Amino acid sequence: MTLTDPLSPLIEFDDVEPAEDCICGGCNARRRARLHAAPVHEGGHASARSVRRRAAVLMAAVGTALGGGAAAAGTATAAPAPGPTPGGNSSSQSQTPQGEVSGLYGQAPGARTFAAPRAAAAPLTRAQIIQRAQTWVDQGVPYSMSRYWSDGYRQDCSGFVSMAWGLGSSQTTWTLPNFAERIGKNDLQPGDVLIYNNPANPQAGSHVTIFGGWADSSRTKYVAYEQTGPSAKKRSTPYAYWNNSGSYVPYRYTGLSSGSNDGGGTSSTAFPGADKFGPGANNASVTRLGQLLVQRGGAGFYSEGPGPRWGEADRKATQAFQQAQGWRGAEADGIPGKDTWDYLVNGKGRNIGGGGGTPLPPPPPPVTGGSTFPGAQYFGPGQSNDHIRQLGEQLVRKGFGGSYSVGPGPRWTESDRRAVQAFQQAQGWRGSEADGYPGPDTWRRLFS
Repeated sequence: MTLTDPLSPLIEFDDVEPAEDCICGGCNARRRARLHAAPVHEGGHASARSVRRRAAVLMAAVGTALGGGAAAAGTATAAPAPGPTPGGNSSSQSQTPQGEVSGLYGQAPGARTFAAPRAAAAPLTRAQIIQRAQTWVDQGVPYSMSRYWSDGYRQDCSGFVSMAWGLGSSQTTWTLPNFAERIGKNDLQPGDVLIYNNPANPQAGSHVTIFGGWADSSRTKYVAYEQTGPSAKKRSTPYAYWNNSGSYVPYRYTGLSSGSNDGGGTSSTAFPGADKFGPGANNASVTRLGQLLVQRGGAGFYSEGPGPRWGEADRKATQAFQQAQGWRGAEADGIPGKDTWDYLVNGKGRNIGGGGGTPLPPPPPPVTGGSTFPGAQYFGPGQSNDHIRQLGEQLVRKGFGGSYSVGPGPRWTESDRRAVQAFQQAQGWRGSEADGYPGPDTWRRLFS
């Protein structure tokens, strides 16, 4: 009696395990298919290696039934048992909170195209790290420990950091330290990370976040960029995290480009330029400004952040600092210039709310009818002056007077706010950029 017929479905197969170092198209295709195939317990097909294991065990069992017990037992004993997979994870990906170390394949959910693995990671500035992290937040990349986003990185916490750091692969929380150096809490700067590895089971419960800057002057909260369910997010987070706080360790990526420790790859004292600030700005200089303002007493203006995207909190904190120096009018418009930047980075002048208080504002300057913004302090609830009348009359001339049933007049009303907001929204501004309160950009466009 032979075993050929009954066992032929098991030992005769075409599924060839691809060689890991082979670069031919066939092996590349098989490796990609194997990485993105469904697990066996979800209906996927077993790999050639697992088929060979089962075939060997079944042959041994059949041999025992036919009387070849000793030889069959030897065959069964020699069959290799599943060992730990690369990265130290011996369990199925579907049972772990993050995937294992893997190369870039660039497959978005449902896609059939793959990006070629990238070479060694290029040096990055801190600003680039934060900007890369922000792209996943903006896109709302969903959390997954087995899927890959369109840029090639696995959609879990360690894949997120691997993407932000520009690594040529998706790492894990227990391999990311190989690309970094330990630092202290007081050394944290945007682009650094905080890693927690569960000592009982590193594959389950571990996590990593990207540090985006301190959210308060006491350094009890920071802005965290992280990939966690249901999708990538940026949020104010208690230091070091919501749970296991004492076990998170700060790390700094060793691939930072030279001169990037100030958060933008430029001199920490040189004014970056007025074009880096204001509605629509999104860059590391905005983050740096917010951090400096927090250090000078402006933490109360931020519910989260500071961050790279310009917001009303940045404008109000800047204006408060300018007013603390006794500046008024266009000198306290909430947009930093060379003098504001010089005072902030070099520790000059008075802190916000400190040093004897902020002087009372002087009387309103005469209305010029030009494009010079008189200052934000002349607009809002309780204000009454000729600047409000001038604003309302210009809004009516521009076709944005639909909210007025009476007026415009010198006393600020909700009609003024709605008219301003309508004008701001017509410029394409949204959120805090269209809050109904005029700033320098609103004034300049309205009177141009």
